[in-house]
Amino acid sequence: MRDMTALAPFEADVDPRRVPVDVEIVVPVYNEAAQLEERITALRTFLDESFPFRALVTIVDNASTDDTYRVASRLAAGVPGVAAMHLPRKGRGYALRSAWSTSEAPVVAYMDVDLSTSLSALLPLVAPLLSGHRDVAIGSRLANGAHVVRGPKRELISRAYNLLLKLTLRGRFSDAQCGFKALRRDAAETLLPLVEDNEWFFDTELLVTAERLGLRIGEVPVDWVDDPDSRVDIVSTATDDLRGVWRMLVRRPKGLRRIRSNEVTSDQLLRFAGVGVVSTLGYLFLFVAWRPLIGAFGANAVAMAIATLFNTAVHRELSSTTDGQSRRGRLLAVAGGAYALSLAFTTLGLVVAQWVAPGALVPELVAITVANVVAAVFRFAVLRAWIFRPSARPGADPMEVSR
Repeated sequence: MRDMTALAPFEADVDPRRVPVDVEIVVPVYNEAAQLEERITALRTFLDESFPFRALVTIVDNASTDDTYRVASRLAAGVPGVAAMHLPRKGRGYALRSAWSTSEAPVVAYMDVDLSTSLSALLPLVAPLLSGHRDVAIGSRLANGAHVVRGPKRELISRAYNLLLKLTLRGRFSDAQCGFKALRRDAAETLLPLVEDNEWFFDTELLVTAERLGLRIGEVPVDWVDDPDSRVDIVSTATDDLRGVWRMLVRRPKGLRRIRSNEVTSDQLLRFAGVGVVSTLGYLFLFVAWRPLIGAFGANAVAMAIATLFNTAVHRELSSTTDGQSRRGRLLAVAGGAYALSLAFTTLGLVVAQWVAPGALVPELVAITVANVVAAVFRFAVLRAWIFRPSARPGADPMEVSR
């Protein structure tokens, strides 16, 4: 058992966030009054009895509408090593940004209040940061050695999302959204001003930015049990994540020089392929999410519409940099035709799938994926001919532009 005298510096009349500690663990919460005391007590007991470093638990209330902050304040007043913050609006990224940017601990971390991740992973998570061997550390439910208990739907969504990140943003980490991460404070001070998102995409953007800066990222396989009372809105979160992936995919660093020419560049081809992967995976994700609510055909129409809007937005960016002409009206016409064609192909695929195996999800996914790939090939051919073809202006010379 840990020597309890290590907690002596936490005095009642001293702000616990100003007392020297090794690690500050942030726990973002929203409307968790019923379970908060039990879970924070369990976390604090583990830290006191099994964790060899000085640690502070900071509860960050994201504008709860129940008694969450009152419970958090009572815990902060009565339990050594617990602090509480109240924020005026929701957002996991907002909570982490607010707490980490004001922390004085050499290592800042966070975990979900449901304690889905086994606390035994906390020491291997933070030890390499305290020793200076890593800058960022993440828990991973998909790494070798992890043990995960959750339903097939969440497993599919998680794996699809992380595959999407690998294919589009070249993420080398295995699990972007596990609620179990830690950073050295100097790494946090570097990263936070560069991360724009304040919601669920915050984690992904943080990790992708860390990789782009060459920071050292370590992964810890974790034992994780799904919380059946999760408050995450899957459809809204998926939409926001796809928007975030698109933003990071198409935005170029300031000062980047790009050559315009009369040929479709390899960079444009790679971007087109990346956009296709993102939109297809996003389309399948949304189809699975909405299928129980509005049926297979309704989910197909809605998911295809969102995927088409995503494609159109990205290709509009590409079309404005190929030969100096915006061609946006032509692109919108192509987008409308592509939606109609893709919807027709995928609807036919669903009809065939339901004839072969009525009500089965897997045959439907196979059918609409094949149909979507066929439609994508057609879309590329049309875009190549109408959008990315050489300019007809005589004497047009390649030119450099700043993005």
